[in-house]
Amino acid sequence: RETAARVAAGTVARAFLKQALGVEVVSHVISIGASKPYDGPVPQPEDLAAIDDSPVRAFDKAAEESMITEIEAAKKDGDTLGGVVEVVVSGLPVGLGSFISGDNRLDSQLAAAVMGIQAIKGVEVGDGFETTRRRGSVAHDELHIDGGRIVRDTDRAGGIEGGMTTGQVLRVRAGMKPIATVPNALPTIDVATGDEAKAHHQRSDVSAVPAAGVVAEAMVALVLADAVTEKFGGDSVPETRRNLEAYLANIPETLVTAIEA
Repeated sequence: RETAARVAAGTVARAFLKQALGVEVVSHVISIGASKPYDGPVPQPEDLAAIDDSPVRAFDKAAEESMITEIEAAKKDGDTLGGVVEVVVSGLPVGLGSFISGDNRLDSQLAAAVMGIQAIKGVEVGDGFETTRRRGSVAHDELHIDGGRIVRDTDRAGGIEGGMTTGQVLRVRAGMKPIATVPNALPTIDVATGDEAKAHHQRSDVSAVPAAGVVAEAMVALVLADAVTEKFGGDSVPETRRNLEAYLANIPETLVTAIEA
């Protein structure tokens, strides 16, 4: 019930972000269980309908088939599966968040919000844990000038550097553990007697990963809406939009052009 309230509030936050800034929030499932992880381009806002039509909320058909095969095998074995979801946000302006203190950094706020979702055990921004396996020379997003504007050819940082948005696509991934109420009940302790026992199993889904993506969308939207109203005000959508336009007008042209591109 508490999660449902978060998603309801997140829906309002998503609508506000779209109306005030033109920001779009999309999620999809990267993998379920041991299925081959999706490793292609991030989905665009126009892909959301197709993702929602997928039984596992996958963006890629090959990845979808791999996930379904994994689910069917686990169901046959009386087991459950976790997985990884990704939230993709496009249209954010540069400079949301803060570099001053840890708790005000946008990435720390996103991580805390997503980690607070039921059964989430890990969160990464951008390439996250994959970056730890790279050398520094190939781990970062290099800057260069192209046609008088500052651009990055990559987005390994996931749209956040130094706790603030870069104007690139923001990417947040979350890892969800398998559901604990396994059909082949797990050993446990009877708290009344202190004896070893088998856990009671009434019913459970094989995987709740697709639903977790929707919840993660909501939590990311709520954090971003807070950051937007803190920076640009939130008494009304026209006020927020007006303040955003004034803010962008005072950013060096090279950066504004890069954001719009």
